[in-house]
Amino acid sequence: MADRAEAVLGIDVGTSSTKGVLVALDGTILACAVREHAVDRPAPGHVEMDAEIWWDEFVSLTAELTGTADARITAVGVSGMGPCVLLTDDDGHPVRPAILYGVDTRAEAQIADLTARFGDQEIFGRCGSVLSAQAAGPKIRWVAEQEPEHFARASRLFMPASYLAFRLSGRYVLDHASASMVTPLYDTGTLDWHRPWSDHVAPGLELPPLQWAGEAAGTVTAAAASAVPGLSPGIPVITGTVDAWAEAISVGATAPGDVMLMYGTTTFLVAITDEPAPSRTLWVTAGTSAGTFTLSGGMASSGAITAWMRELTGEADFATLIDEAATSGVGANGLLMLPYFAGERSPMHDPSARGVIAGLTLSHTRGDLYRAALEAAAYGVRHHLEALREAGVVIERMVAVGGGIRNELWPQIVSDVTGLPQEIPRRTVGASYGTAMLAAQLAHGSDTSAWNGIDHVCVPDPDAGARYDQLYRMYRELYPATRDVTHALSEIQQHG
Repeated sequence: MADRAEAVLGIDVGTSSTKGVLVALDGTILACAVREHAVDRPAPGHVEMDAEIWWDEFVSLTAELTGTADARITAVGVSGMGPCVLLTDDDGHPVRPAILYGVDTRAEAQIADLTARFGDQEIFGRCGSVLSAQAAGPKIRWVAEQEPEHFARASRLFMPASYLAFRLSGRYVLDHASASMVTPLYDTGTLDWHRPWSDHVAPGLELPPLQWAGEAAGTVTAAAASAVPGLSPGIPVITGTVDAWAEAISVGATAPGDVMLMYGTTTFLVAITDEPAPSRTLWVTAGTSAGTFTLSGGMASSGAITAWMRELTGEADFATLIDEAATSGVGANGLLMLPYFAGERSPMHDPSARGVIAGLTLSHTRGDLYRAALEAAAYGVRHHLEALREAGVVIERMVAVGGGIRNELWPQIVSDVTGLPQEIPRRTVGASYGTAMLAAQLAHGSDTSAWNGIDHVCVPDPDAGARYDQLYRMYRELYPATRDVTHALSEIQQHG
């Protein structure tokens, strides 16, 4: 019997699901699988997840993928949402659920305290960003202060990718991109942990050695191979990284001047630079490979609003809602929405912001509302692009990824609002495909540049753009005009 074909495995742990892909060495997708899951919200502003779910879904997905496709796995790629704070003991057993990225806003007091202690300008100078809900450092400090019994048991810090790499290889490592999100513990100048600050924020915590995303974390241990159907001892495992950065890799957005725009439950942008581009409204990180950096930003909700609206209006299917939104036309018949339904991350960093729908009349339809939600997300993207340019980033190419590009309307609205063309890739599998690319490069030295070419380009319509310029100015005025009221309502929502 002929030997089975060689393949690489990519697994990505996301906010609402874990996705896996088995890929041949020429980039052909042999099998895909998904496991849905939910986050926990134990208190207002708290968003957590049991890390054992990550491992259980990795095992389940790998078994399904290898059972579906007759292929031999030769390397493993991992990525996941981030920056997260998973604290474990020496053996990797979690001491509490993982605290998620900027959607978790519990550490506002710690952000203020650490900013006062180290100095706003000093943090900005060393890290390239200011402290916000996206920063992992204040969340570590929150555990130390609010749950000292848990922190006393903690000795190691993980994120989803590094936790999977540890469970597979026994190696405790973290990639530079993820580490640079543990602000203010990482120094973007030295590309290393800044011990004076980490000793205060996380006393007694053993911070992981740092590597680049595509470097080997280690190899699959005999114990891991026995627990995961389809894996063999000695298979290399990449260090991995945060999902959005892996998604950028999946579409070749890896050179300075590239911007990856991810359409999903939230919207996220990653701009590649060749040196740090400090910003007070966005997040500077090290890149996924040596010599690169990124400036990124993310909205708290975008696709989540369309899903909420679908449920609210009678469970119409998305295709119907898209058709109705297309019929509504540019400007949603005079509706304007602020998409801050879960507060807002960048560039405002306002967890108390709330959604607003302005201009409603009795004649407005479901399609108008759905169109307004798509346009609101597009205005948020334009706001981020303006912040990138203010930080000195030159945007030469924008590549769109994520589930939101499966229908042409939303990307078209974004191009019309921003005035920028978007390259739409042939494959939109996402971060798991990017980690599979890194795994193939590590194990086989594969040239993955041809794995995922561009299918087509979404070109902006200048006539629509002229109308959107006017509406965008109103969008930017609406937030400060309603901020005091929405903050007061947020206070009522949280405390009654």
